[in-house]
Amino acid sequence: MTERQTLESTAILFPGQGVGDAIDAGVVRELRPDLAELATQLVGVDPLERLGQGTGFDQPAIYCASIAAFERLGRPRSSLYAGHSLGEVAALAAAGAVDDLDGLRIAAARGRLMQEAARAAAPGGMLAVGGDRDEALALADRFGLALANENSPGQYVLTGPEPGIDAARSGARELGLRAKRLSVTGAFHSPAMEPALAPLRAELAEVDFRVTDATVISSVSGAPFEDDPRELLVAALVSPVCWVAVLERLHADGARSFLDAGPGKVLAGLVRRTLDDVEAIVGDRLEVAHA
Repeated sequence: MTERQTLESTAILFPGQGVGDAIDAGVVRELRPDLAELATQLVGVDPLERLGQGTGFDQPAIYCASIAAFERLGRPRSSLYAGHSLGEVAALAAAGAVDDLDGLRIAAARGRLMQEAARAAAPGGMLAVGGDRDEALALADRFGLALANENSPGQYVLTGPEPGIDAARSGARELGLRAKRLSVTGAFHSPAMEPALAPLRAELAEVDFRVTDATVISSVSGAPFEDDPRELLVAALVSPVCWVAVLERLHADGARSFLDAGPGKVLAGLVRRTLDDVEAIVGDRLEVAHA
């Protein structure tokens, strides 16, 4: 892609956690050494070297990799952006609503505070399940869990205490549904994260947000962020990721192509499972595939 290309009818997407295996630390250090340096200062160690060892490392590392991937694409412009959970921060930065370095400060604080909340709570986890939405909600209700992610029709994530996660996995398999524990260190997007809300709100109060002509869709509301995104960013810690609603809103707003800016290609896959008449583009490989 040419530098600062404007992408018509294209939504630019940024992933959340779960893409650690796709991160190339060398690309971050080459294209955005300022982010790599600041991440080390904020975390105390290089989070790119500690992937998979906790959300306090993973979130700043994934943010850095997302912005570096966007940089490698030439930072194309669009009128539509969205991010999956943590990816919202990268989407706001890409859209010009927040400075890249301030976005990293948010990601690092978010990851640290979520990790602290997880350590203070009873052991918890997350479970990906197949089936339809009603089946996922029934499992959550039966085993005392919450719905964390609506990723696509047929792909949901439950969150909550460890005993409920283990029981729900068995219960799902008894119903013939796919069920897989996620490699996370807490019950994210659940009430267990409530202790992180006030300190994250305080961190966000120190960040300058700018008004932008671009539309960034919140994964909490499935609607555009207002000029001040702080409260929705805070609410995201305890709210489900309504990714199906995000994609449907982008489509309603005119998106017919969806660029998964990376790292990885998870979001391109979710686009293909959710929408029929669109194009999903995997940015980090410049791979184009029609849904």
